[in-house]
Formats: sequence, structure tokens, C-alpha cells
Amino acid sequence: MQACCHERYGHDSLFLSGCIKVCSEDMNFTAMKAVLLIGAGLSVLHALMPITALAQPNLRSSFPGRRVGGGTRGECSARILAHLVPDNSVFAPGAISQLGLVQGPTANPVSLNISFQPKSGGASTTRTLPAAPAAVILISGSSISAPTIWESEFDCASADGSASSDPLAFVETTSPPAVSLLVPDPDASDAPVQAALKKLRSSCGSSVPTTSTLQTFGLADLVTAEWPKQIPVRCPS
Repeated sequence: MQACCHERYGHDSLFLSGCIKVCSEDMNFTAMKAVLLIGAGLSVLHALMPITALAQPNLRSSFPGRRVGGGTRGECSARILAHLVPDNSVFAPGAISQLGLVQGPTANPVSLNISFQPKSGGASTTRTLPAAPAAVILISGSSISAPTIWESEFDCASADGSASSDPLAFVETTSPPAVSLLVPDPDASDAPVQAALKKLRSSCGSSVPTTSTLQTFGLADLVTAEWPKQIPVRCPS
């Protein structure tokens, strides 16, 4: 800086002082521009980072599902319906490609609606099973290649309103569904459920002990005095 001023103004103190001030301000401005350019570059790099590099929520801990449906006011909507999945309601069927659910007892059974919809959106597939009493139901051929929302609910709208002799009976058209997330990649929590479902498959068309069977899935607390001691295993094609 002094050499620059000396070349332009020699040793004149007044001009030298002013030159030093101007040169100092120029250097500070240059440094500030460098900092701003570096900051802008980092912002651009961050914006160009692939989405996969950012933290993603864990579906197994964040999915707001419920494996037990029903249980509300009204005969139909109070009927228990539960998916046989881990307690966080997220399940990978794996190689067995099999799902299971249990429906509780009722005096007036109605049909059961089951739907599967990709979590990312798109068309859903549905299936309706005929009305039946308490049973374990196994569904095969459930190959999952992407996160899929599985919902099951009783078709309470199809119930015959004349079935109740109470003129003040609660009018119901829906039953709270059981909602689970099916994923393609299994983890340790899936193995016991997969094994239990595979074992139940060998009992299709017969009955199994109700309490011990539901205990295997952590659902023994659903069993009340109305449940049969032995529950049939249905395996619709």
C-alpha cells in the first residue's frame, strides 16, 4: 500500500495519509465482496444438494396408523376389527406375502371392506368380504413394492336398521377403520408377525384358541366374555 502511494504521490504527508485511507477502504470492500461471494456459493451448493441427502422421517415411527378399529358407539361401529401387525401398525409382509386381521363377535355381522392405496397417491384396490361372525382372516398374495396404506372397515351402512328393537338406537353408517402402513423392507419387529401368520395358515378351515392366538400379536386385551373360546381361521381365496 505504501509503495503504491509513494509511486503516485512521493513523500507528501497529506497526500500519503489520504492515499492510505483510500487504499484501506478499497481493501476492506474487496474483503467484504469475497465473503459475500463465498456465502452465495454455499447457498447455491445447498440448494443443489439431492433431496435424499436431507434427513427423511422414519415411516415406522411417524405413521399415524391404528391397528385396532371399531370400539365406538353403536352395535356395528363398536365391533372390534384389528390388523395382525406390529403395535406401531407398520408391517412388511416379506416373502410370505400374507396379511391377517381379526374381527370380533357380534349378533348382526356385516360385510368387511378392505382397501390398499399407495402412500404416494394413485388408484386404490378394494375388496369386500361377506358378513361373518368372529374370525381370524388371512389374505394371501400381498406383494408390496412401495409404502401402501391398508384400511379395513365394516360396512355399517349395509346393516339392516330393523335388526334393532330399540327405537332410540344410535344411527350409524361408518365404523372406525383399522389403518396400517405396509412397507417393502422388513425389520426385526416384522419377523415374529410373519412367523405367526405362517403358522396360522396351517389352520385354515379349522379353529384355534382365541386368547393365546391374539396374545401372539399383543392383542389379548381385546378378548372379552363375548368372544368364543375357539376362533375360526378363514382364508378366502
